Amino acid sequence: GPPFPTEANVPRCWCPGPGTAQALLQHGIPAAKIDAPRLDSEQFDSEALWQVVAAQVKPGHRLLLIRGDGGRNWLAQQCAAQGGQVEVCSAYERRVPVWSMQQRQQAQAAASRDAVWLLTSSEGVGNLRHLLPDTDWGQTTALVTHPRIAAAAQQMGFGRVVESHPAIQAVLQSLKSMH
Repeated sequence: GPPFPTEANVPRCWCPGPGTAQALLQHGIPAAKIDAPRLDSEQFDSEALWQVVAAQVKPGHRLLLIRGDGGRNWLAQQCAAQGGQVEVCSAYERRVPVWSMQQRQQAQAAASRDAVWLLTSSEGVGNLRHLLPDTDWGQTTALVTHPRIAAAAQQMGFGRVVESHPAIQAVLQSLKSMH
């Protein structure tokens, strides 16, 4: 089989957040080869990652961007603007989930004043709007992990939108402080 990853045979790996970085570590990528926003960063997104990696990109720098089909182009655009050569690989397909009648009923029941919905992507908010198009979210709270998600939840009509830092401990603390 292929040799175990070492610093000598592994390219730099950029991660927008700690979940991706942890997955790379678990698969043997050396921590010294992983670039990611600090755990206390305001956000875990392409913009926060760019603050960490921008200095690496020079004319001719080669970047393989692995993402979901239809993902944002922002990071690729930043690299290209600095002369980087960007290849995009779609590793998974983004699509609206298919719910059973029971799942739809559970979600509809959770659209109440006592429920808190944890929303971690703008795309997820759009999927929810598609799956429950006639739902009144005016009495429901959305706990969100990014300003773009907050804007999407407000536009959808959530009665209360609470922003949280995206780290799991911050999300848990936000949930505790709501009650």
